[in-house]
Amino acid sequence: MSADWSDLQQDLLFLIARRLNLIEDYFNFGTVCKSWHSATTKDNFNSDLPRTPWLMLAEEENDNGDGDGDGTCSCRKFFSLYNGMILKKKIPKASGKRCMESMGWLITVGKDEGEISLLHPFSGVHIELPHPNTMENYEHDRTGDLWTFYQKAVLSASPSHTSDYVLMVIEGSWSELSFWRPGDLRWNRIIWDEPSPPSSHVDVTYFNGHFYSVDYAGRLLDYDIAHPQPTRKLTAQLQFDTIDRQGQMMAMATGFPLTYIRFEDEEEDCIYGTTNFRVFQVDLPDGKVTETRELGDRAFFIGHSASLSIQASQFPGIKSNHIYFTDDFWETYLYYEEGGGFDMGVFSLVDGSIQPHYEALSLSRVGPPTWVTPTLY
Repeated sequence: MSADWSDLQQDLLFLIARRLNLIEDYFNFGTVCKSWHSATTKDNFNSDLPRTPWLMLAEEENDNGDGDGDGTCSCRKFFSLYNGMILKKKIPKASGKRCMESMGWLITVGKDEGEISLLHPFSGVHIELPHPNTMENYEHDRTGDLWTFYQKAVLSASPSHTSDYVLMVIEGSWSELSFWRPGDLRWNRIIWDEPSPPSSHVDVTYFNGHFYSVDYAGRLLDYDIAHPQPTRKLTAQLQFDTIDRQGQMMAMATGFPLTYIRFEDEEEDCIYGTTNFRVFQVDLPDGKVTETRELGDRAFFIGHSASLSIQASQFPGIKSNHIYFTDDFWETYLYYEEGGGFDMGVFSLVDGSIQPHYEALSLSRVGPPTWVTPTLY
């Protein structure tokens, strides 16, 4: 006679649940039956362990009455690099919105009104943020499509664990930096009064109590957020040519049958794709910059999400000395009817090869695939 696994004692289920380290296994454990699901609480899961990001796929068109009446589906699919598992999760507050990510939280931007919020995809906790029209010189700096007003968003700490955090964003048509703290009624633009302000920012990250940004001129800038108005300084100068960088990105044909929205006087389609990455190691105390092709046991994850580095050997299936990237060149993929999402892959710093990390197509003009670090709350 076969055993009825649903009759296992709760204390035993708790012990089993507490031995699960991968969040993929934890979600699977909770789907077995009601009694097993009751054991999958945040108290029975080691949430302090490092996590490898999942790929949140592009929003699909609604075909089963599960949407919000606008043709989109309120469910999102998450792809695990560890075992190829796809988790389907209903996230109605992300429906029809562009999604960026930081520390397991989505930063959602409305397509029509441009409203912005923090949203935890698995717990459903939602934090409204000031509208972008509270930005300095908003009318002058607004973008043509409201959902493209923000290019990157990075948290200093997870709102799941503290109310003492800062959200830094790259925003506006000139890619300026602004920040928000809980309780602020408006966004705070970082104003430069130096004779030579930075050019448009291309990325921002948080490390060891400071935000760091890189602009298109290759300047690495350091922001101390301990004060009401962050202080800033030039930390290092990266040596790369902006024109060559753009040329590389525009060089590779896609191989996918996409429909290009051609404008007047254009003679051929605009083709783009990633062909190479250059990595620079910066000694922060003295600003020394060294170009390298060696990440050791690290793997980088980059795209619309906050850039992330993880120790590859801790995670099955993750390759060390590789860069996992998603399609974030929104300035160009807006010109395809199907949108962006095809320019994704895994780049090897050893031989320069690019392999897919997700074999199928997942395209959108508003919210292409992006990395999300899975957390329970």
